[in-house]
Amino acid sequence: MILADQHVHSHHSADCKESMDRIAVCAEEAGLTSLCFTEHNDFDYPPVDNKDLTPDFFEPDITAYHDEYLSIAARHAGRIDLRFGIELGLQQHVADRNRALVSEHPFDLVIASIHVARRRDPYFPSFYEGRTEEEALAVIFEETLENIRLFDDFDVLGHLDYAVRYLPSRRQRVDLTPYRENIDEILRLLIRREQALEINTQSMWKRQYPETHPPRAVLARYHELGGRIITFGSDAHQADHVGGAFAGAAAIAREAGFTEYAVYRARRAEFYPL
Repeated sequence: MILADQHVHSHHSADCKESMDRIAVCAEEAGLTSLCFTEHNDFDYPPVDNKDLTPDFFEPDITAYHDEYLSIAARHAGRIDLRFGIELGLQQHVADRNRALVSEHPFDLVIASIHVARRRDPYFPSFYEGRTEEEALAVIFEETLENIRLFDDFDVLGHLDYAVRYLPSRRQRVDLTPYRENIDEILRLLIRREQALEINTQSMWKRQYPETHPPRAVLARYHELGGRIITFGSDAHQADHVGGAFAGAAAIAREAGFTEYAVYRARRAEFYPL
């Protein structure tokens, strides 16, 4: 049983309105013993699809976030262990800003994610203009590899196949074999650095997809290459989605060969049986 959700957003993320307190209450009611808030921080987020977004749209007030976290963690002490994390959006030109941010705050967990590739977010239709879905996915894996080669101060790589959620075809299963060269290099790099691969369940609970992000074939390949550090994250933006689809994701992880998962405190992994 998975008892720790390590990818959750509150109102400190620009795309979420949920209170930290309600998230903690729902996590307790769901039987979780640990939860890490991982608010979005995407420096220089690009303007997209006529949305009225400024470049600092995804830049939270970290001090205010930390102060509220301390208050909420104290309020729920003894019932659930709340932790303080960040989800960094990687782009090569903001790598130094990401390094500075991580060095300035006492995060328990740093997730690295690709939300922007070639100055477009795959969440929006414009990312796919002039590209086939296959070409779009190739761009995501190329950008992921380039970014984590440049920036290494993170603990977990989030939703490796992020764009699969938003493909125009809304396919529920996507064969990632054509991108194996880059995916393998990404996985090998994580393994060499002893960084975790996230098992993200959002599409399972939100869209009833039969796969996690990344899917079971990639998880099995990570294990085959020697990868052993995994985390579980619902990527919830509403309190009642915390811990969503964890039972199914745990079964997929066991099928891929994993017997334990990691939970981070002060950026060090603690391991628990699946």
